[in-house]
Amino acid sequence: MTYKFALMTQAQAETIAFTWHYDGEYAFYDMEADEDDLAEFLDTEQRGQSVFAITNDGELVGFVSVHQTDADTIDLGLGMKPGLTGNGTGRAFVTSILAFVEAKFDPNRITLSVATFNARAIRVYEACGFRQVASFQQDTNGSTFDFIALERKKRPQDRF
Repeated sequence: MTYKFALMTQAQAETIAFTWHYDGEYAFYDMEADEDDLAEFLDTEQRGQSVFAITNDGELVGFVSVHQTDADTIDLGLGMKPGLTGNGTGRAFVTSILAFVEAKFDPNRITLSVATFNARAIRVYEACGFRQVASFQQDTNGSTFDFIALERKKRPQDRF
């Protein structure tokens, strides 16, 4: 697959927010599950220059938000189109995101957080070189959930 990255358009944000619905416990990741997250995602100014749509052959297949937390660190938020999850393409998807972020921002460290129940995402992240560095609870979607923080540090020989 050849993934392409471009700043997210309002139409793409609305497609993700209102039509991407995940099955079972993964419905946790539906944009409509948290009013504050939904409002932020739909606000062009808040998305700014930090949220990118990911396409494959013109089809919207995912997104990544990129936030520089310090001079050397980029924190990611990402999502894959629901119909594409759980089918073995996660590693290629995340690897493409890492390559994009490395080429555009050249961070020494990339971080992300994931709900602890999402074992399949955790396996993908670890296969891509992330390691767990912390756990925490976060208020979201009307309750408090357990999360883990992961990081991937660039070694001199690495190319994300």
